[in-house]
Amino acid sequence: MAFATRQLLRAASTAAAKKLVVKHVTVIGGGLMGAGIAQIAAATGHTVILVDQTDEILNKSKKGIEASLKKLAKKKFADKPEEGTQYIDKVLKNLTTSTDPVSVVHSTDLVVEAIVENIAVKNELFKTLDKFAPEKWALGTNRFSFQYESFCGLAFPDLIRHTIFASNTSSLPITEMANATTRQDRFGGLHFFNPVPLMKLVEVVKAPMTSQKTFESLMDFTRALGKTPVTCKDTPGFVVNRLLVPYLMEAVRLFERGDASKEDIDVAMKLGAGYPMGPFELLDYVGLDTSKYIIDGWHQLEPDNPLFAPSPLLNKLVEEKKLGKKTGEGFYSYQ
Repeated sequence: MAFATRQLLRAASTAAAKKLVVKHVTVIGGGLMGAGIAQIAAATGHTVILVDQTDEILNKSKKGIEASLKKLAKKKFADKPEEGTQYIDKVLKNLTTSTDPVSVVHSTDLVVEAIVENIAVKNELFKTLDKFAPEKWALGTNRFSFQYESFCGLAFPDLIRHTIFASNTSSLPITEMANATTRQDRFGGLHFFNPVPLMKLVEVVKAPMTSQKTFESLMDFTRALGKTPVTCKDTPGFVVNRLLVPYLMEAVRLFERGDASKEDIDVAMKLGAGYPMGPFELLDYVGLDTSKYIIDGWHQLEPDNPLFAPSPLLNKLVEEKKLGKKTGEGFYSYQ
């Protein structure tokens, strides 16, 4: 028994020193972002489970993924359509779906959350998943409180199984979500950009309690997806949105004051700054409710910061359910 204990401790210490190589991924949320993340993970050889509340949502997600893959295959295998079909089939074989997150996280290396931008909802999800996702060494905990009666039949490759949690939030504090769990050291941010299959950037967010091993695993996973990671501390909006959202809100205030029309503001930024979309076009594309939620959250954190001041016009449009392209009307009409 003493020999078995020494062997177990030696194997555990060796495994603990190594960063996790992500092979199995669970994506929670079958919307545009979640489906996109699931697609690129499956396309790069990862085993992926996409989770949402209903089969109806998941069927829609899978159809969207198939359509996206067909577009990519048509371009990538223009002269070899058979290889394109094989590529699509291979990717889809790596992807399964489920409506029960609790039943699938027990065997995953990484959980990527991509649900509604609501901190309370995200916290509740992570709190629940934390109880079922692997966070312990087989036969004990990360404090080596081993259960000797479990030694028989031990498979050393399975000795350590601990799942990393990551949020795809664009603006909410990673630390607060991590604190809803018991794995603050294995929690970070992976902020992808829409459309995920095409956008190369991923913001990898390291919270104060995120371990270096976890951070390195997330960086490696990002690169394995063919993306370019940039790193950031857990600050409101990280890098891109911290610069982008105040710019969008200032455009709205410019329009609210009557200094310029929304059409002219959009044209000015496209032709004068070389942006592909004007701020109002971008707001409608992102979703006015999403932008409002971000700015409201920042305003709560820093009420005296003028960059984070709410917009009466934005609030009014959201109240009227004019959320942008997804509802057919926002700052512009898409009927």
